[in-house]
Amino acid sequence: MKTLTTERLTLRLVSVDDAPFILNLYNHPDFYRFVGDKQIRTLEEAQRYIELNMLRMQKLKGVSLLVVETKDDNQPIGICGLVKRDTLTAFDIGYGYLPTAYGKGYAIEAAKAVVKFAHDGMNIENLVAITNNDNIRSIRLLKKLGFQYQRVEQQYDNGRTLQLYSMKL
Repeated sequence: MKTLTTERLTLRLVSVDDAPFILNLYNHPDFYRFVGDKQIRTLEEAQRYIELNMLRMQKLKGVSLLVVETKDDNQPIGICGLVKRDTLTAFDIGYGYLPTAYGKGYAIEAAKAVVKFAHDGMNIENLVAITNNDNIRSIRLLKKLGFQYQRVEQQYDNGRTLQLYSMKL
């Protein structure tokens, strides 16, 4: 994916230099709860994750999660981009943010740029998204973007479900 810009944000390809940020984000309690534990505990593991997952997906599938930075101070606040999972037929939008970015409209601004790129830059006709049924913030974002609930993708023992949303572009 290429670098995307909005009024307040820059979305750019991750690099191994982003390991401290990825380590911090992926170990935040909200990220753990809603995205899952990616077993990243050290800078070296963060670098390896960037190389073997994020950059590898970019190389093999042409998409990846991008680092979202604020333009005013170039500070990373989250990730947002396209993912191509082997378990889903369509590309899906993925994102995660530090709590300091919550409530400022950054997530919708970044996601709109990614959706526009998917349509205009990649000619994608259908996007999907997956989120937990108790991730109210994520569900609200998906609905604002125009995604519609499709089905339960996975059921967990604790009563939570992983839900699939889709959107025609």
